[in-house]
Amino acid sequence: MSALSLLAALGVGVGVATAVALWIPPTRKLAPRVRPYTVVARAAFGHAPDIVDPAPPPVVGGAMGRLFGPPLRAAVARIGRTGDARGDERLARMLTQAGYESANPAEYRVRQVLEGVVGAVLAGGCAALLTRAPLLTLVAVVAGYTFGSTRPRKQLERAVAERAARIRAELYTVNQLLAMHIRTGSGPMQAVQRIVQRGRGVVVEELRAVLAATRRGVTEVDAFRRAADLTPEPSAARTYQLLAAGAERGADLGAALLAFSEDVRDARREQLHKDAVRRRAAMLVPTIAILAPIMLLFIAAPLPSVVLGHR
Repeated sequence: MSALSLLAALGVGVGVATAVALWIPPTRKLAPRVRPYTVVARAAFGHAPDIVDPAPPPVVGGAMGRLFGPPLRAAVARIGRTGDARGDERLARMLTQAGYESANPAEYRVRQVLEGVVGAVLAGGCAALLTRAPLLTLVAVVAGYTFGSTRPRKQLERAVAERAARIRAELYTVNQLLAMHIRTGSGPMQAVQRIVQRGRGVVVEELRAVLAATRRGVTEVDAFRRAADLTPEPSAARTYQLLAAGAERGADLGAALLAFSEDVRDARREQLHKDAVRRRAAMLVPTIAILAPIMLLFIAAPLPSVVLGHR
């Protein structure tokens, strides 16, 4: 089969798949339609209400933007979902964990598709100029789109990992300060207020979000549990669950926070030791790669004279 026939068959397949998708749209998910009726049940089981605003986002621009903007964004979002199997709820959680409070899943998927298109155009153009082969150009387009569309996902995962590392570095000090305030007679929420007023950092930002939620009418227990669900660091989630238990039952959390902060410090010390060993091993790789061939040459150089008797 020639390259032209392969391109023609691929174009026909894509056209038929697009027509079928437009003629028979996929079934709508049941979760967004049932969620408004499960608010009371979720709250009864101790989960956050997770109320979703059904109003669509406002469309900016003139008449052309209001006319063609929504279907274009819907098409781009559908294309983005084909390359990313994560749902909107999980993606929104990851955006929150990465610190992108103003971003939403739709904007992320639009950016993902746009970067994929840019990668496909650049890779296809370079392949067309260098090889002038349709099949290689098609492979380059697919590879460029795959690379471009996966780049935002890797950046998001890297941002989540970096934010979790910052939380691990700050959590020991925050737990010590919370334990100190609680030992002096303050409650969990009063201790959090004092930390937020004087501190800065990722953990302080999450605690500030807890205070903002309580000012909107959310109970202290639900606010702490919501923060535990959204934080990217399991140690911080345990701290927020502990604060939620203290706010709910009125228990003394000073000793528990001090013990937990010691566990966090020990885990961080062990992780630093592992990172140091890994970096030390990585530093030996260039040395071995450079010196080993030279040592082998010095060892192998006299072998012909020793074995064969030549000088």
